Parts: sequence; structure tokens; C-alpha cells
Amino acid sequence: MSGKLGLDPALVARARELAARAGQPVVELARGHTTVSVERAVLRLAGVTGADPDGIPWVNRLVDAVVADVGLGHGVALPVFDALAREGLGPGTPAELTLLAQKAAAGSVRFGVPVGRSATVARRAARRVVGAGLRRVDRRRAERERLVRRWGDPPRRPWIYLIVATGDIHEDIPQAQAAARAGADVIAVIRSTGQSLLDYVPEGATREGFAGTYATQENFRLMRAALDVTSRELGRYVRLTNYASGLCMPEMAVLAGLERLDMMLNDSMYGILFRDINPVRTFIDQRFSRQVHARAGIIINTGEDNYLTTADAVDDAHTVTVSQLLNEFFAHEAGLADWQLGLGHAFEIDPDLPESFRLELAHALLARELFPDAPLKWMPPTRHMTGDVFRGNLLDGFFNLAGALTGQGILLVGMMTEAVVTPWLSDRDIALRNVRYVLGAAGGLAEDFAPPAGGFIARRADQVLREAVGLLERIADESLLTAIAEGTFGIMRRPADRGRGRSGVAAHEADYFNPATDLLEAA
Repeated sequence: MSGKLGLDPALVARARELAARAGQPVVELARGHTTVSVERAVLRLAGVTGADPDGIPWVNRLVDAVVADVGLGHGVALPVFDALAREGLGPGTPAELTLLAQKAAAGSVRFGVPVGRSATVARRAARRVVGAGLRRVDRRRAERERLVRRWGDPPRRPWIYLIVATGDIHEDIPQAQAAARAGADVIAVIRSTGQSLLDYVPEGATREGFAGTYATQENFRLMRAALDVTSRELGRYVRLTNYASGLCMPEMAVLAGLERLDMMLNDSMYGILFRDINPVRTFIDQRFSRQVHARAGIIINTGEDNYLTTADAVDDAHTVTVSQLLNEFFAHEAGLADWQLGLGHAFEIDPDLPESFRLELAHALLARELFPDAPLKWMPPTRHMTGDVFRGNLLDGFFNLAGALTGQGILLVGMMTEAVVTPWLSDRDIALRNVRYVLGAAGGLAEDFAPPAGGFIARRADQVLREAVGLLERIADESLLTAIAEGTFGIMRRPADRGRGRSGVAAHEADYFNPATDLLEAA
């Protein structure tokens, strides 16, 4: 037995073994397929930026042209760099690649799959140019590490994570800076509603959105620069978060690496369950995106909290544990270290249920003990927020206390006006006061919190773990894609042959080439 809960080490090892068995077929599926977004991400690493007069990014134009001529299964790197050589456009600078995209959109260049010496030349050129893009990501990671050493990390855990998003990046910036001055350690700029279903990344700074702000490379750059100013002022490094999810997951990961974002929402199943994105496409995209995040030193945040907005937080608590174990397996396989795994869970048990707080503590401590080196992301109550702001503020206080008692790593600030309005600045101020008071008053209380062996909390944690192992045994026997199709997670049924983005998936041809994947896996 080990830890505060006395979990059975053999049972924990069995859970991880089953998660690997369930996840490995999905990894093999991802290894043998590509998507339009993976290929666009390769071109973004090569330096292609900008959009046509209609706002369609040049990476989309270029990939679409290649697919129209030779299909997706060969990858785009060989056809693109071969065309550069044939057209005499140069070795592959960003300007030359953009010119090729413009010619392709105009229909004045055709693509083929090179063979022999032409393929060797194209492969060498693609590897050199994409490698330069990855070295840019490396420099941004080194820059972050240097700034953290200079300005320091927040003085305590959990880090306080606050959402900002008005739709206008130029309004978001002063709000984010004010939030950091009021105690926020991590600023998350939530995306405009529906952006995850766009099969392209908008360009430029944006000044309107719907319940959020569009994620673009320029918006990333502007917010990171502003938070650097505030970090210098406060003497602590303020982290920036956005979303690598949806149909453009790999591209978002690349843009985050290029612009030194620090965390990215990146769950293996969220887009499948809650955005009806094709499961096969999602798993292919998430593997590539996590390889990029591993290289960039980005902490991922997973989305298990969302399951409990549709499923029951007590009856289905084990599905959260199963998802965390699967996310851990997929993350490790892609190269992420434990310190980069912001595995999600949430304070979503009905507060009118007897012993609800003890149940929350059992679930939170189970996650902490299963993943001792991961910066767990603890999410506030949403499902049972009724519009009573006084009750809501009290619930958020209990949520904050649970986070302090169980040693969570990242604490998302709960809003008493959840389910009523998009938070006002004054709401955020009150919510941050709540967090600061609870964390300050609790101090190191986690070291004193030790549930008795065989007590309610320990028994409940053991029950959830055993139920998780039982479910993993079924998934390992039947397949993860079958489990998803049957509505195992979040009670959402998502068959593998349905969902948005399915047409953007292709099996690898024998000569498939992706220089980014080769370089990432070699590292």
C-alpha cells in the first residue's frame, strides 16, 4: 500500500497496463495515417504564413492543390519541394513557398510525386527547411526557461488560472494584465465559439468574436508580448494558455510553439465527444500536436472535467480516471514528460448530495496519488451553479479548499456568475479574492491532510479505481474506438466512421514523407 489513500500498487500498475493495451492500437492507427491539418502544420513549420484576399490561409490553398493533384497519402512535403525546384522558385524560403501557394491557387502549377534523384533532393530540402522551423520552436522554449529563471515562478502551488476573452484581442490584453496584477499566474484566452469546427486558422489580430477571441498567430504574439511586460513588472513569469483542439489541432500546436505559449488545451477525446469531430482524425491530430508540445516544452491541459457536465460526477467518476490514464499513455508515447501533463478533473458533484465534499476530496486525492508528478488541472463547479451568486461563491470556496487540501497543480478560478453572464471585471476580482484567501489561509494544509486508512475517502478512492480497471479491461478487449462509439465517455456516442473532418484523413502511401514527424521522433 502507498500514499495517503493506501492504493494497491498492483492495481495501479494493472490500470496503466490496461490503458497501454487500449491505447496502443490507436497509436498504430495514427502512425499509419495523416490529415490535412498535420500537413498544413508541416508547411507552417516551413514558414508559410498569410492568407489570400478571401482570408483563406496559404497553407490551406497549398495543401488543397497538392491533394487535388496527387492525393494526401504521400504527404505534401515531397510534392511541394519538388515543385519549388521544377518551377525554379528557390530553396524554400517562406516567401518562395508563399509564391508557390499563390501560383497553385491560380492553377498555374501542378504537383507530382517525385521519384529517384528528384525525390532525394526534395526530401533533403524539406528536412532542412522544416528543421529550421523546429529550431525556432527550440529557441522559444529556451527563451521561456531563461525568463522563468530571471523572473521566477509563482511562489506557491496551485497556480491560479484565469480565463479572459472579450472577442477583441486589444481589450483582452489590459484585462489579462490586470488579472495578473490581481494574482493570476496563468491567463487563458478562450476561443471564439465554434472555432474548433473551422478547418483553417484565421490570420491576423482580431477584434470581434463570439463568447471568446479567435486563436491566431498574431493574437498569440500580441498577448505573449503584453504578458512579458507584466511579468517583468511583477517579478514572476505569467503563463499564457490557448487551445490546440478541434480541426486545426496540429497547426495550433505549431503556432503555440513558435509564439512561446506555455500551456495548451489538448485532450485526446474532447473534440470527438463534444464537437463531433471524427475520432480517427482526432487521434491522428492529437499525436502530432503532442509531439510538437513535447518539443516546445508546453504543458497540456486535458478535458476530463467536461465529461462531468453531461455524465454524473459520482456514478461515472471512474470514466474520468480511465480518460486520465489514457491521456497519460498517449502523452508519454508522444514524448511528453510528467511535468507537462495537466490532467483535468472537476468539482462537479451535486452539492445537495450528502457527503458531497468528502466525495470530491476522494476523487481529487485519487487523481493526485495516481499522477504524483503531473500538474493536475482542477476545474471549478459549473453544472450545479444555479444563478445564486452567494451560493456560487461559497461553492467556489469549497472548490478552492479541496484544491489546497489535495495538492492540485493548476486551479481554474471559479466564477459566482457561472451560468448567468460572461463575468464582469468585478466578478473576477471577487473570485480572485476568494482564491487568494483560501490558498493563503490553508497554506501547507495538504501536508496535514491524511484521511484515515479504511475511512470513507480511502474506500471511495479504491472503489473508483477498481471501477476504472473494470472499464479498462472491457475497452482493452473491445477497442477504444468501440467504447467511444457506445457512449462510454460523457454519454456521447461517436462512431469511428462519422463526424466532422473525416474526409481530411488518408492512409500513408508507401512513400509517405513527413519531415516534421521524422525530426520530432528522432529527437
